[in-house]
Amino acid sequence: MSVNLRRAEVDDLRAMQMCNQLCLPENYQLKYFIYHILSWPQLSYVAEDHKGNIVGYVLAKLGEEYESQHEELATGHITSLAVKRSHRRLGLAQKLMNLAARAMIENYNTSLVSLHVRVSNRAAFSLYKNVLKFEVDKREPKYYADGEDAFLMKRDLMVFAEQHDVKPAVPIIFFAEKLKKTLEITSDVLDGTHRKNRDHVDGKPCKCKNHGRK
Repeated sequence: MSVNLRRAEVDDLRAMQMCNQLCLPENYQLKYFIYHILSWPQLSYVAEDHKGNIVGYVLAKLGEEYESQHEELATGHITSLAVKRSHRRLGLAQKLMNLAARAMIENYNTSLVSLHVRVSNRAAFSLYKNVLKFEVDKREPKYYADGEDAFLMKRDLMVFAEQHDVKPAVPIIFFAEKLKKTLEITSDVLDGTHRKNRDHVDGKPCKCKNHGRK
């Protein structure tokens, strides 16, 4: 089955909305799709069949943290993901999500992406957790309009960038947190070694296994 994946355009929005209404209980007005495409044109993608019909999409944006603070290290959010039943089990959802993740990193230096999923949606939860490596951050009571709870899930895009050789917009900032943690671990190791050596000099009891052996 031939399917083409590409960046979403303004002309795709009505078809994306129809796909949303067909596949999901959470529906959005057309202006909300327009808002995403005009604000973050690089982040949303569609899947189209050999006739050019939209059979799936991912609608993505930057997180509120970036909007309010204009941080150099942004966070992303997946607003909506849908694939028509006729084209499921082809890996399209995973591919669409990975395209959005790559675009977030390359264009906005995004190090973390989040999403909400219904607690009853086991198929989506399994995709996010087991395939895309999202982790549950917390459970949000009555998140949806019908009163159902949601899991807030997050994905570390630094790991994704390394695994898929994605070049961040500003690499030195993107990997700064990882470098900081590495330096902290190195510092702790060196500090521990220094304390052991000092204990030898000061004549204090040494915990080294080989100390005192001939």
